[in-house]
Amino acid sequence: MTDTDSARPAEGEARGPRPSWLHSLMRFIPLIAPVLLWAVPCWVLLHAGQHWPLAVALAGTAVFFLALVGMPLAMVRGHGRRQQDWAAIIGDTLLGAGWVLFTWSVLLGVLLRAALAVTGVGDSQDRARIVAWAVLGVAAVLLTWGYAEARRVPRVRRIDVQLPRLGAGLDGLRVALVTDTHYGPLDRARWSARVCETVNTLEADLVCHAGDIADGTAERRRAQAAPLGTVRATRARVYVTGNHEYYSEAQGWVDLMDELGWEPLRNRHLLLERGGDTLVVAGVDDVTAESSGLAGHRAHLAGAIDGADPDLPVLLLAHQPTFVDRAAAAGIDLQLSGHTHGGQIWPFHHLVRLDQPALAGLSHHGARTLLYTSRGTGFWGPPFRVFAPSEITLLVLRSPRTATAP
Repeated sequence: MTDTDSARPAEGEARGPRPSWLHSLMRFIPLIAPVLLWAVPCWVLLHAGQHWPLAVALAGTAVFFLALVGMPLAMVRGHGRRQQDWAAIIGDTLLGAGWVLFTWSVLLGVLLRAALAVTGVGDSQDRARIVAWAVLGVAAVLLTWGYAEARRVPRVRRIDVQLPRLGAGLDGLRVALVTDTHYGPLDRARWSARVCETVNTLEADLVCHAGDIADGTAERRRAQAAPLGTVRATRARVYVTGNHEYYSEAQGWVDLMDELGWEPLRNRHLLLERGGDTLVVAGVDDVTAESSGLAGHRAHLAGAIDGADPDLPVLLLAHQPTFVDRAAAAGIDLQLSGHTHGGQIWPFHHLVRLDQPALAGLSHHGARTLLYTSRGTGFWGPPFRVFAPSEITLLVLRSPRTATAP
């Protein structure tokens, strides 16, 4: 019998290292970030030496204070238990607008002000007002352009990908990739239909959806997702879950995609044959699946390729680029991912790179693994895309051998 008391630390014995000050500070980020997001532009635009009339200063400060209070309240009502779409739209829009104002208040508040001072333009009040109007002008232009970028049908990005182990019979195989459609509070059923029409013009052999279909349950977003049932592929349509499915009853999305004629590759694979050669097309659940507590959901690469001939090339769908470490260790030939949105609103991509090994495009990992990371087809939350355009991707797989079949 084991004496369980012996496993307890003696009185006064060290109980492990204390959390670092940085770790402790991270817990307060959700409280600190909204304050900085709105306090910094409020200061730069209104109180950094402009000497606006009192009524302007008071009214402007009130607007920033309302945004500071309203944004988190709207986000909670929109994305919390209540799931109120109108609140989500307000909160998401304020988040995007606040981020753009914050970014350019910092950049222009430092760089432009310094440049004006060095060149001797005006007095301190003139320079402060020039900076304020510049921040407002840049923010207005970027938010208007970013909204149009987010709501348009993505341009098609075509890329040839050579896989050394791909047989000649599969040379020229066309793989269409959509991901991160994020059907959500803003009704985008018409946009969804137009995206699917664009995908159909690509005449793809294989069409892949790499997850994050929507924000909300399948029942709630069914009308926006329904056009996915019209997508055509000569060989197969395949889908894997993203992290957002696990916020919104993931099994419901798996079932709906199956109903719409897509193959949910939940830690399994299928074989695609052409011209006497074979490609293994595998997929795994998102890396957050296991922590979701949903029975049977987890990212299991060994299960996904179990039974496949190890000499065959493997195309793997995994929502997050971070899964590429496991893919490279297993000798996967090509991983297709999304998740990053390319940063969505510049310069958020710097924060994304802290969490993911790739932001967008094709990258090499390990001895032979290629990773293609899509910037995403839709957008999450703020209805803006700034210097991070959305995409529908057409990957044309190439064999280093001379093709013997079309």
